Amino acid sequence: MNKYKSSAELKGMAKEQLFGSYGVAIGASLLVGFIMICILFLLQIFNSITTGGVISTPQLIISYLIGFILSLFTGIFASGEAFFYLKITCGQPVAVSDIFYGFKVYPDKALLIQLVRSIISYLCQAPIVVFYNLFYTHPQNASYLFLMSLSAVIGSTVTIVLSLMFSQAFFLLQDFPQYTAKELLNMSHRIMKGHKGRLFYICISFIPLYLLSMLSCGLAVLWIEPYSNTVMANFYMDLMRQRDPENPEN
Repeated sequence: MNKYKSSAELKGMAKEQLFGSYGVAIGASLLVGFIMICILFLLQIFNSITTGGVISTPQLIISYLIGFILSLFTGIFASGEAFFYLKITCGQPVAVSDIFYGFKVYPDKALLIQLVRSIISYLCQAPIVVFYNLFYTHPQNASYLFLMSLSAVIGSTVTIVLSLMFSQAFFLLQDFPQYTAKELLNMSHRIMKGHKGRLFYICISFIPLYLLSMLSCGLAVLWIEPYSNTVMANFYMDLMRQRDPENPEN
Protein backbone atom coordinates (compact mmCIF):
# COMPACT_ATOMS: atom_id res chain seq x y z
CA MET A 1 0.00 0.00 0.00
CA ASN A 2 1.37 3.41 -1.04
CA LYS A 3 1.85 5.50 2.08
CA TYR A 4 2.78 8.66 0.16
CA LYS A 5 0.25 11.27 -0.91
CA SER A 6 -0.94 11.40 -4.49
CA SER A 7 -0.51 14.36 -6.80
CA ALA A 8 -4.19 15.28 -6.32
CA GLU A 9 -3.82 15.20 -2.52
CA LEU A 10 -0.72 17.40 -2.61
CA LYS A 11 -2.48 19.88 -4.87
CA GLY A 12 -5.53 19.93 -2.63
CA MET A 13 -3.35 20.69 0.38
CA ALA A 14 -1.58 23.48 -1.52
CA LYS A 15 -4.87 25.18 -2.41
CA GLU A 16 -5.97 25.20 1.22
CA GLN A 17 -2.60 26.39 2.53
CA LEU A 18 -2.44 29.28 0.04
CA PHE A 19 -5.80 30.62 1.16
CA GLY A 20 -5.07 34.02 2.69
CA SER A 21 -1.44 34.00 1.52
CA TYR A 22 -1.92 34.17 -2.24
CA GLY A 23 -1.39 37.93 -2.39
CA VAL A 24 1.94 37.75 -0.58
CA ALA A 25 3.02 34.76 -2.69
CA ILE A 26 2.19 36.59 -5.92
CA GLY A 27 4.10 39.65 -4.69
CA ALA A 28 7.14 37.50 -3.92
CA SER A 29 6.97 35.83 -7.34
CA LEU A 30 6.70 39.20 -9.06
CA LEU A 31 9.70 40.54 -7.18
CA VAL A 32 11.91 37.54 -7.97
CA GLY A 33 10.74 37.55 -11.58
CA PHE A 34 11.54 41.25 -11.93
CA ILE A 35 15.05 40.75 -10.54
CA MET A 36 15.69 37.82 -12.88
CA ILE A 37 14.44 39.81 -15.88
CA CYS A 38 16.75 42.70 -14.97
CA ILE A 39 19.72 40.32 -14.77
CA LEU A 40 18.88 38.78 -18.15
CA PHE A 41 18.38 42.25 -19.63
CA LEU A 42 21.80 43.39 -18.43
CA LEU A 43 23.35 40.24 -19.88
CA GLN A 44 21.62 40.90 -23.20
CA ILE A 45 22.90 44.50 -23.24
CA PHE A 46 26.43 43.25 -22.57
CA ASN A 47 26.15 40.78 -25.45
CA SER A 48 24.83 43.37 -27.91
CA ILE A 49 27.51 45.91 -27.00
CA THR A 50 30.49 43.56 -27.10
CA THR A 51 29.47 41.54 -30.17
CA GLY A 52 28.38 44.47 -32.34
CA GLY A 53 25.89 42.11 -33.95
CA VAL A 54 28.49 39.43 -34.75
CA ILE A 55 28.77 36.38 -32.49
CA SER A 56 32.38 35.30 -32.24
CA THR A 57 33.66 32.21 -30.43
CA PRO A 58 35.47 34.21 -27.69
CA GLN A 59 32.36 36.31 -27.14
CA LEU A 60 30.20 33.20 -26.97
CA ILE A 61 32.49 31.77 -24.30
CA ILE A 62 32.50 35.03 -22.33
CA SER A 63 28.73 35.27 -22.59
CA TYR A 64 28.27 31.74 -21.27
CA LEU A 65 30.73 32.34 -18.42
CA ILE A 66 28.87 35.47 -17.35
CA GLY A 67 25.54 33.67 -17.67
CA PHE A 68 26.94 30.81 -15.60
CA ILE A 69 28.12 33.16 -12.84
CA LEU A 70 24.77 34.94 -12.76
CA SER A 71 22.95 31.61 -12.63
CA LEU A 72 24.68 30.86 -9.33
CA PHE A 73 22.79 33.68 -7.65
CA THR A 74 19.50 32.04 -8.52
CA GLY A 75 20.45 29.47 -5.89
CA ILE A 76 20.19 32.11 -3.17
CA PHE A 77 16.69 33.00 -4.34
CA ALA A 78 15.83 29.29 -4.58
CA SER A 79 16.85 28.92 -0.93
CA GLY A 80 14.62 31.88 -0.02
CA GLU A 81 11.72 30.44 -2.00
CA ALA A 82 12.14 27.07 -0.24
CA PHE A 83 11.98 28.87 3.11
CA PHE A 84 8.96 30.92 2.00
CA TYR A 85 6.89 27.97 0.80
CA LEU A 86 7.84 25.69 3.68
CA LYS A 87 6.42 28.37 5.99
CA ILE A 88 3.19 28.28 4.00
CA THR A 89 2.93 24.49 4.25
CA CYS A 90 3.51 24.75 8.01
CA GLY A 91 0.75 27.36 8.39
CA GLN A 92 3.13 30.15 9.38
CA PRO A 93 2.59 33.78 8.29
CA VAL A 94 4.79 34.86 5.39
CA ALA A 95 6.11 38.16 4.09
CA VAL A 96 7.58 39.16 0.73
CA SER A 97 10.89 39.80 2.52
CA ASP A 98 11.11 36.07 3.29
CA ILE A 99 12.15 35.55 -0.30
CA PHE A 100 15.53 37.13 0.59
CA TYR A 101 16.08 34.71 3.48
CA GLY A 102 18.75 32.91 1.46
CA PHE A 103 20.93 36.03 1.52
CA LYS A 104 20.92 36.05 5.32
CA VAL A 105 21.26 32.38 6.18
CA TYR A 106 23.95 30.16 4.61
CA PRO A 107 24.16 31.85 1.19
CA ASP A 108 27.48 30.05 0.66
CA LYS A 109 25.78 26.64 0.82
CA ALA A 110 23.01 27.81 -1.51
CA LEU A 111 25.66 28.98 -4.00
CA LEU A 112 27.49 25.65 -3.82
CA ILE A 113 24.27 23.68 -4.36
CA GLN A 114 23.42 25.86 -7.34
CA LEU A 115 27.01 25.51 -8.61
CA VAL A 116 26.50 21.77 -8.99
CA ARG A 117 23.10 22.25 -10.63
CA SER A 118 24.46 24.90 -13.03
CA ILE A 119 27.48 22.78 -13.98
CA ILE A 120 25.15 19.90 -14.85
CA SER A 121 22.91 22.19 -16.91
CA TYR A 122 25.74 23.90 -18.79
CA LEU A 123 27.65 20.68 -19.49
CA CYS A 124 24.49 19.15 -20.95
CA GLN A 125 23.87 22.27 -23.06
CA ALA A 126 27.45 22.62 -24.32
CA PRO A 127 27.27 19.95 -27.08
CA ILE A 128 24.00 21.43 -28.35
CA VAL A 129 25.55 24.90 -28.65
CA VAL A 130 28.69 23.56 -30.32
CA PHE A 131 26.81 21.56 -32.96
CA TYR A 132 24.35 24.40 -33.51
CA ASN A 133 27.17 26.81 -34.28
CA LEU A 134 28.82 24.26 -36.57
CA PHE A 135 25.56 23.72 -38.43
CA TYR A 136 24.96 27.47 -38.61
CA THR A 137 28.35 28.02 -40.24
CA HIS A 138 28.17 24.82 -42.34
CA PRO A 139 24.46 24.42 -43.21
CA GLN A 140 25.30 22.03 -46.01
CA ASN A 141 26.55 19.44 -43.51
CA ALA A 142 23.40 17.68 -42.26
CA SER A 143 25.39 15.56 -39.80
CA TYR A 144 25.75 18.59 -37.51
CA LEU A 145 21.95 18.92 -37.38
CA PHE A 146 21.64 15.25 -36.47
CA LEU A 147 24.31 15.55 -33.77
CA MET A 148 22.65 18.67 -32.40
CA SER A 149 19.29 16.88 -32.18
CA LEU A 150 20.87 13.82 -30.57
CA SER A 151 22.71 16.03 -28.06
CA ALA A 152 19.45 17.79 -27.24
CA VAL A 153 17.67 14.51 -26.49
CA ILE A 154 20.51 13.05 -24.40
CA GLY A 155 21.29 16.34 -22.66
CA SER A 156 17.66 16.98 -21.76
CA THR A 157 17.25 13.47 -20.39
CA VAL A 158 20.37 13.70 -18.23
CA THR A 159 19.43 17.19 -17.02
CA ILE A 160 15.91 16.11 -16.03
CA VAL A 161 17.10 13.00 -14.16
CA LEU A 162 19.83 14.83 -12.24
CA SER A 163 17.57 17.81 -11.53
CA LEU A 164 14.99 15.47 -10.01
CA MET A 165 17.74 13.74 -8.03
CA PHE A 166 18.94 16.98 -6.44
CA SER A 167 15.54 18.71 -6.35
CA GLN A 168 15.17 18.58 -2.56
CA ALA A 169 18.54 20.14 -1.67
CA PHE A 170 17.23 23.68 -1.04
CA PHE A 171 14.37 22.38 1.11
CA LEU A 172 16.82 20.23 3.06
CA LEU A 173 19.03 23.28 3.61
CA GLN A 174 16.19 24.89 5.60
CA ASP A 175 15.76 21.84 7.88
CA PHE A 176 19.39 20.76 8.13
CA PRO A 177 21.51 23.93 7.91
CA GLN A 178 24.31 22.19 9.81
CA TYR A 179 24.98 19.92 6.81
CA THR A 180 27.48 20.83 4.12
CA ALA A 181 26.32 21.45 0.55
CA LYS A 182 27.74 18.07 -0.48
CA GLU A 183 25.86 16.31 2.32
CA LEU A 184 22.62 18.07 1.35
CA LEU A 185 23.00 17.01 -2.29
CA ASN A 186 23.80 13.44 -1.24
CA MET A 187 20.81 13.41 1.10
CA SER A 188 18.55 14.68 -1.69
CA HIS A 189 19.87 11.86 -3.87
CA ARG A 190 19.03 9.29 -1.19
CA ILE A 191 15.54 10.48 -0.31
CA MET A 192 14.58 10.79 -3.99
CA LYS A 193 15.28 7.12 -4.72
CA GLY A 194 12.03 5.67 -5.98
CA HIS A 195 10.36 9.10 -6.14
CA LYS A 196 11.83 10.73 -9.23
CA GLY A 197 9.04 9.39 -11.44
CA ARG A 198 6.40 10.64 -9.00
CA LEU A 199 7.89 14.13 -8.93
CA PHE A 200 8.29 14.15 -12.72
CA TYR A 201 4.60 13.32 -13.10
CA ILE A 202 3.67 16.15 -10.72
CA CYS A 203 5.83 18.59 -12.69
CA ILE A 204 4.37 17.72 -16.09
CA SER A 205 0.84 17.83 -14.67
CA PHE A 206 1.24 21.63 -14.50
CA ILE A 207 1.96 21.92 -18.24
CA PRO A 208 -1.75 22.25 -19.20
CA LEU A 209 -2.13 25.11 -16.72
CA TYR A 210 0.87 26.94 -18.16
CA LEU A 211 -0.48 26.42 -21.69
CA LEU A 212 -3.87 27.78 -20.65
CA SER A 213 -2.13 30.79 -19.07
CA MET A 214 -1.29 31.94 -22.61
CA LEU A 215 -4.96 32.85 -23.00
CA SER A 216 -4.42 35.48 -20.29
CA CYS A 217 -1.22 36.75 -21.94
CA GLY A 218 0.74 34.97 -19.21
CA LEU A 219 -0.92 36.78 -16.29
CA ALA A 220 -2.29 33.52 -14.89
CA VAL A 221 1.31 32.44 -14.23
CA LEU A 222 1.21 34.76 -11.22
CA TRP A 223 -1.28 32.32 -9.65
CA ILE A 224 0.22 29.13 -11.07
CA GLU A 225 3.76 29.74 -9.77
CA PRO A 226 2.81 30.00 -6.06
CA TYR A 227 0.50 27.04 -6.49
CA SER A 228 3.15 24.79 -8.08
CA ASN A 229 5.82 25.91 -5.59
CA THR A 230 3.52 25.09 -2.66
CA VAL A 231 2.85 21.66 -4.16
CA MET A 232 6.62 21.08 -4.38
CA ALA A 233 7.03 22.09 -0.74
CA ASN A 234 4.28 19.65 0.20
CA PHE A 235 6.02 16.93 -1.81
CA TYR A 236 9.14 17.50 0.28
CA MET A 237 7.18 17.50 3.52
CA ASP A 238 5.47 14.27 2.47
CA LEU A 239 8.84 12.67 1.75
CA MET A 240 10.25 13.65 5.13
CA ARG A 241 7.08 12.81 7.05
CA GLN A 242 7.53 9.13 6.20
CA ARG A 243 11.10 9.01 7.51
CA ASP A 244 12.60 8.16 10.86
CA PRO A 245 12.96 11.51 12.69
CA GLU A 246 16.08 10.17 14.38
CA ASN A 247 17.66 9.21 11.07
CA PRO A 248 15.92 11.12 8.25
CA GLU A 249 18.50 10.10 5.65
CA ASN A 250 17.25 6.50 5.63
